[in-house]
Amino acid sequence: MAIYDVTVPLRPGMPTYAGTEPGPSLEFHSLISRGDSANVSVLSLGSHTGTHVDAPSHFIEGGGAIESLPLEALVGPAWVIEYEGESHITASELELYGLPPDVKRLLIKTPNGRFWDDDSFHSDFIGLAGDAGRWLAVRGLLLVGIDYLSIEQFRSPTHEVHLALLSAGIVILEGLDLRSVPAGRYNMACAPLRVVGAEGSPARVFLWDEPSR
Repeated sequence: MAIYDVTVPLRPGMPTYAGTEPGPSLEFHSLISRGDSANVSVLSLGSHTGTHVDAPSHFIEGGGAIESLPLEALVGPAWVIEYEGESHITASELELYGLPPDVKRLLIKTPNGRFWDDDSFHSDFIGLAGDAGRWLAVRGLLLVGIDYLSIEQFRSPTHEVHLALLSAGIVILEGLDLRSVPAGRYNMACAPLRVVGAEGSPARVFLWDEPSR
């Protein structure tokens, strides 16, 4: 059985959306080396840093927050597809993958993965086109993920992809690192922090394939 940790490591200086999301800061207020009885740190970061989940309240006033996300969306079988194009992914391009009708969690691997080797934010990342968001919204999916810091184009004027997915109750998972993961079917566990009232949260995400029998 192969297990993949598809979480981007949280570290100072890592890329954040448009360079404006507060990145990780780890400070120790207790240190054994200073005579304290234990090492104790304080972690501070934006809720959409690195690998993270968007809740409906991120774009929908009065929408559910992170603590309301259904567990069945976060754990279960997931399909990884690989897109090798250079433009935002359209509905017609998604149709070409012939996804089985029972797919509930879809993770999209793109050329975005190369950006994780650079501490600068890249605004030319690949996301979903508006019609792709609408196409996915009517398929009964529970979760859609992608391998950079937003599911749609940089500074979308209408946020139509976020709104289409979140309005349909689909959890958005952004900031994955899928470079080592071949396309195919996996099991997935996505664990955002259960921060009451938060519109987003960093998450640890694992994929694993079925064990050989």
